[in-house]
Amino acid sequence: MTVSFWLIILAVLGYGLLHTLLASVEMKAHARNWFGSKTDRVYRLAYNFIAIFTLLPILFLPVLLVDEEIYRIHLPWVIVTLSIQALAVIILVIGLRQTGISSFIGFRQLLLPEDTSPPRLITNGLYRYVRHPLYSAGLAFIWLLPIMTWNLFALLIGLSAYIIIGAYFEERKLLNEFGDDYAKYRQRTPMLIPGLRLPLLKQ
Repeated sequence: MTVSFWLIILAVLGYGLLHTLLASVEMKAHARNWFGSKTDRVYRLAYNFIAIFTLLPILFLPVLLVDEEIYRIHLPWVIVTLSIQALAVIILVIGLRQTGISSFIGFRQLLLPEDTSPPRLITNGLYRYVRHPLYSAGLAFIWLLPIMTWNLFALLIGLSAYIIIGAYFEERKLLNEFGDDYAKYRQRTPMLIPGLRLPLLKQ
């Protein structure tokens, strides 16, 4: 493993720490205290913009740094992996539509600040099979890239750790928000892999 490998790991670690902090309830409360209650209208949208623009430099690191190929998937197997990636993209789109794309991005909060409808726990559709279908599809997509290098490997390790740790913190917020309803849902539904329930991931 080269120096590039560890630089990318550290970069993703820094990215994960920053966005875990920004996604926390405590940081949102601080923003509300500093800038007023109207902050809630723009917080989600601002968070997503920050997430995208701080991720872009990290995505370029595997290209800019010295690298070495590990493996390459050839025909006919590359057709299988590309097909699964296409399915993962479809699942991402379906999952976003199910949860509400405008809410996910932050447009709904900005345009409908007076909406007082209570949040709804989604347990149907894709959410019948896993609690985080967007994360499952994202992990499947990135790990089925047809070419793997050491720099890409470092990036995927870091992003996977970020996704899994992020799912853990998201579940804490969902438990606080939905209480027993989410606890029961979590007991009967796997986190990321359909049919696989790991006790350690349900705590």
